[in-house]
Amino acid sequence: MTSRKPRQTRPVERSRKFPAFSRSTALLVVIVATTSIIAATLVSMLLDRYTRAHVPSFGTLRTIGVEAYWDAGLQNRTEAIQWGVLLPGSSQNATLYLRSISNVKTSLQPPTTTSWTPEGVSQYMDLSWDYNGTELNPGDVVKVTLTLSASRSNPFIVYLVTNDVTQFSFEIIISSAD
Repeated sequence: MTSRKPRQTRPVERSRKFPAFSRSTALLVVIVATTSIIAATLVSMLLDRYTRAHVPSFGTLRTIGVEAYWDAGLQNRTEAIQWGVLLPGSSQNATLYLRSISNVKTSLQPPTTTSWTPEGVSQYMDLSWDYNGTELNPGDVVKVTLTLSASRSNPFIVYLVTNDVTQFSFEIIISSAD
């Protein structure tokens, strides 16, 4: 019979030692952690409010020398655009078919806006279109897309919150150049 030697075990080596915390250090860690959690929660609540800031909008459409329609078949004439809800930094498109009712060959002027309600919101909005300047004969139809863009700037968000803006409206004027 052979005798077995007992297996030798190595002592566990501690390769990492944790620093000793004093009571004041532990208290400081708790204060910093609590303050950070509270600050993060407040910032999150504020950002959530701002990122959900949205403004329903409506545009009255006035045309001079042209008529505006929703469809290429010229069945659904329009005098208003519901832009829907705009978030800061977003844009909405509206596609129109404009028919020249002028008696002469003409082109279209860039759209202008007026009568903004509330008045100050206009400085944070931009209206553009994709019309390329094509001349129109009497009765010709051109498809254009209007784009309303809302600023993503902090002053715009502050303006919305400070003035409690829940919606806005304005008038768009599209006219022929004859």
